[in-house]
Amino acid sequence: MAETTVHTDLGRRAPRWITVLENRERRLWAAAVVATVVVAATAIGMLYADDSRNQSSLRSLQTSNESLTGRNLILNDQLKATQANLTATLGELAKTKAQLAHPQLTTWNAPVQIKDNMTYYASPIPDTFTLHLQATATGAMSVSILTLNQFVAARGCVNPGGGSTDYCMHHSGDVLSWIGQTSINYDFHDAEGCADYLAVFTAPSAVTLTPNISVTYNPASKPTGVCA
Repeated sequence: MAETTVHTDLGRRAPRWITVLENRERRLWAAAVVATVVVAATAIGMLYADDSRNQSSLRSLQTSNESLTGRNLILNDQLKATQANLTATLGELAKTKAQLAHPQLTTWNAPVQIKDNMTYYASPIPDTFTLHLQATATGAMSVSILTLNQFVAARGCVNPGGGSTDYCMHHSGDVLSWIGQTSINYDFHDAEGCADYLAVFTAPSAVTLTPNISVTYNPASKPTGVCA
């Protein structure tokens, strides 16, 4: 009878213990779920914070990069402008040095009257210079480049009863001649190493001569023209 009673008590108590265990399991499971949710939420929060910081850092880097790119473009533009200015300055410097090495001077630019066929004007051509022979006239004029000996011969040709100055200065021997012209523009180089030339202007009748004669210093390394 005692054994039967014990068996009956254990049978009655079993559901209660099972219920207690189940409740405990549920609480543990719920706590685990809550803990998991908390951990996940914390992790998500931390990831969100990290992502926010990363995004902020990325935006800052992008802003810095854009700023550096803009500054680089400005510096490139400034460099190009500086290079252009330097090139222009070097060009002007080279031009100035060339002008200093070979200065050009105007020797005769005052208008004059050639009154008749017996009048002449002579312009010496200096040694070591290039002659820039430019002139205009209101009528026909004649221009010749003569050596000194040729000029002496031309003067000997002129006499009151014989040849006119206009004829003799261009037909008694010359280096170059332009007969019956109203303008002339010519560069003469033979005097760059020779001091034996002059330019002579005449006309068959009255004209106004407007010269624009200049010379450029350009000494030759050896005698030139009739001096060679």
